[in-house]
Amino acid sequence: MTTYRRQSREEGHNRKFLVVIDETPECERAVFYASRRAERTGGKLTMLYVINPSEFQHWLGVESIMRSDAEHEARRVLGDYAEKLRETVGIEPEAVIREGVRPEEVRGLIEEDKDIAILVLAAGHGGEGPGPLVSEIAGRSSAEFPVPITIVPGTLSDEDINALA
Repeated sequence: MTTYRRQSREEGHNRKFLVVIDETPECERAVFYASRRAERTGGKLTMLYVINPSEFQHWLGVESIMRSDAEHEARRVLGDYAEKLRETVGIEPEAVIREGVRPEEVRGLIEEDKDIAILVLAAGHGGEGPGPLVSEIAGRSSAEFPVPITIVPGTLSDEDINALA
């Protein structure tokens, strides 16, 4: 097993909360919780958007256009979240865009950025289960995951999250 020494408590480093940005309704709950925890503990927030490369593999002639469009959409979504966080929480989040398979890219970023101390995910609500990201990351290999994983119930209101964070 690989050791992932965290540096977030060492001088010159900041504790970071990592949240993965996607199109699920529960994503907003994870972002809100992570931003409140970062604000209240003097930490930082890192938002990761992972572009799925399989979307480009079947369209050889337009691959670069599709990749460019996906990157533009990632920047737009991250920018929207960043603007909202500046206005509502008063923090400046870090935005990271990667291309690949989400669980692998999440783990890769955590391996590279030793200040990331906690991964925050939100569980979906309803009969479909906890949501794709929780199932992919927390369900598969959480026993050997390099940082703690906080799973926020997707049904929590802003008031509930404020009381908990």
